[in-house]
Amino acid sequence: MGNNTCFHCGLDASSSGIIFDDKSFCCNGCKTVYEIFSVNDLTCYYDLQQAPGATPKEIEGKYNFLDNTKIVEKLLEFNDGKTQIITLYIPHIHCSSCIWILENLSKLMPGVGASIVNFGKKTVRITFNSETVTLKQLVKLLSSIGYEPFISLDDFSVGKKNTDRSLIYKLAVAGFAFGNIMFLSFPEYFPIKDVWLEEFKHLFRWLMFAFSLPVVFYSAQDYFISAYKGLRSGILNIDVPIALGIVVLFLRSTTEIVFNLGAGFFDSLAGLLFFLLLGRFFQLKTYNFLSFERDYKSYFPIGVTKINADGTETSIQVYDIQKGDRLLIRNEELIPVDCILIKGDAHIDYSFVTGESEAVTKTSGDKLFAGGKQHNGSIEVDVLKTVEQSYLTQLWSNDVFNKNKEDGFTTLINKISKRFTFAVLSIAAVSTTFWLFNDSSKALNVFTSVLIIACPCAIALATPFTFGNLLRIFGKLKFYAKNASVIEQMATINTIIFDKTGTITANKETSIEYEGLQLSKDEESLLKSTLRNSNHPLSRSLYDLLDAHNIVPLNRYEEYIGQGIEAERDKDSIKIGSAPFVGFTSEKTALNTAVHISTNNTYRGKFTFYNRYRKGLSKLFKTLEKDYDLVILSGDNAGEMENLTKLLPSKTKLFFNQKPEDKLEYIKHHQNEGAKILMIGDGLNDAGALAQSNVGIAISENVNVFSPACDVIMDATKFSQLYGFIMASKSAIKIIKWGFVLSFMYNCIGLYFAVTGQLAPVIAAILMPLSSISIVAFTTIATNVLGRRLNQHPNPM
Repeated sequence: MGNNTCFHCGLDASSSGIIFDDKSFCCNGCKTVYEIFSVNDLTCYYDLQQAPGATPKEIEGKYNFLDNTKIVEKLLEFNDGKTQIITLYIPHIHCSSCIWILENLSKLMPGVGASIVNFGKKTVRITFNSETVTLKQLVKLLSSIGYEPFISLDDFSVGKKNTDRSLIYKLAVAGFAFGNIMFLSFPEYFPIKDVWLEEFKHLFRWLMFAFSLPVVFYSAQDYFISAYKGLRSGILNIDVPIALGIVVLFLRSTTEIVFNLGAGFFDSLAGLLFFLLLGRFFQLKTYNFLSFERDYKSYFPIGVTKINADGTETSIQVYDIQKGDRLLIRNEELIPVDCILIKGDAHIDYSFVTGESEAVTKTSGDKLFAGGKQHNGSIEVDVLKTVEQSYLTQLWSNDVFNKNKEDGFTTLINKISKRFTFAVLSIAAVSTTFWLFNDSSKALNVFTSVLIIACPCAIALATPFTFGNLLRIFGKLKFYAKNASVIEQMATINTIIFDKTGTITANKETSIEYEGLQLSKDEESLLKSTLRNSNHPLSRSLYDLLDAHNIVPLNRYEEYIGQGIEAERDKDSIKIGSAPFVGFTSEKTALNTAVHISTNNTYRGKFTFYNRYRKGLSKLFKTLEKDYDLVILSGDNAGEMENLTKLLPSKTKLFFNQKPEDKLEYIKHHQNEGAKILMIGDGLNDAGALAQSNVGIAISENVNVFSPACDVIMDATKFSQLYGFIMASKSAIKIIKWGFVLSFMYNCIGLYFAVTGQLAPVIAAILMPLSSISIVAFTTIATNVLGRRLNQHPNPM
């Protein structure tokens, strides 16, 4: 970099006279940023690219409004008094160095925890300690290093911005210039021996040149910027051949009119940009539509218990929650809305939101935030505001919980794009050289046409449009996949593992019988009150069965995963769970699932559950056994083995008395042997197994056990359609491959006509977006047909 340019931002620094560490800076702001990086050993920021920073503006006093706690409270996404989270829109995010420095904010400012950049939306989600750093200090730091956030005070919304209309403006300029240049080119198209036209022909040519200037230097600037950044980083991206073609057309056309050799190709140039931008506009609108469908119409089947005015309890969907409602949040349940704690001991785990697993204790009257998970019993809360489904989507997709899945198809596309661009440049060079020696008049058209027609845009579009549309279709069928990689993983699985209770059994259809000593009124009340706190499927079934009793507050509540529940009320204690947990031993082997009870260390009896399996279970397993290894891992005893052996295919492996850690180890062991595992559980006791599996599906039956461990939330009523969803995922991969084939065929045909000099650049520019549109149309229609078949025939053979 020259001595007269700023080391940080690249602007002219010849008049500033600011030198530090043998480097020139245009202002004290850039010098300060460099000092910050230098002190924190982050000068490798400048190794990513030269002069990556933006010129910091004067910010003193600009953010004084962030001293107002009411404004700050409105801006924050999460605030528990210590940990605060905010999502800021930063318009200047534009490259890899931006991502790098914004995700290393913790090294620049003590108190900043995680910072995650969403490059597409140009946002950064920052978690910070409010006792160490204030929001004002954080925003001033961002501004000082060249990443000033956009904060709207009109309605206290962060990142609220007008729709980016730059593409529309560029398209309009290109269209206007294209129309006028075509009009001015008529004398060239239709040579008429007219003195008047001959006299103004040169004027028309210079007018065409004038109209081409905003097209090249404004409408085409995105292609130039992208190509320049790619080349500077040593990458041949998709826009390099397009930018090169534009430059060649413009220079050749300008040379012709300057030396009066002809009219040039300004009409082709303007037409090229117009149709390229039109294709990009179409892609953007279609993708935004799919994103809208995904973000705001994919409601999760999460239920929550509402306490009515008369004290009765009903299960409602989260999007039916209204301000002022009283909700019951059980042990291990997610808090779906911002609310006020009314009753109970709240121990809230906000790791779902912040990534920190330390539970926070709250007392009556404290505010609780959506996304927290309650531990240590149940609580009652009053709703402050209705649920925002987009917020739940954001939590579910939080990068903190994303597993490192193989993304083979994305990698394949990147490799194709790089090799494709290199191949295109090579073909353009060879074919142009050939025509220079055979017919130089065709050389320019051949060079430009090859660069334009052979674009891998269609290849790049096949995957996101196929998966995006399928995610939307799955959502409408109550099968909610976290992201596109889940569909890819589902297509590769070879082993399916099922939990038993609450997964292949239907809780609402289970019959229960009691055997033992008669419980007193106080014992029944204590039993009902204890079960009310638990979210385990057996606890919920038993709670619904028992007669109404006075719900009493508990002095202590403990839930031991895979074993049972223990609670105390005044001088009375109760244990509910497995026989060993309550201290009961019997010589008889249990034939059915049972929940045992002891009060004050005295065994009282047991509730025996007679399972009702989900509708279509036997047919589903018989269909799945043709292609997959089937396993049932159950935490219950082997009493149901005889029934399951009769009901399920003989190849199904059955394992009972499995603790959560046993399930996890089983999955790890078989993955090490090459198995690709899909795990289906209730999302509560199976969290570890769901997280370890290649695809984890949590089955939901009006239970609010929304967990980041799962990749899919499936409504319980869709259980019998599992095979159909897996087959649809495999079909999606086939659709993508067919999209690749179609794109490859198009490029081969187009290159043939371009290399042989039979294709004009403007025709190539029209065909290029049409190819992209055709691929989008193909993938959209194919996935819609797939969705229609899935809806009509949920279990295709």
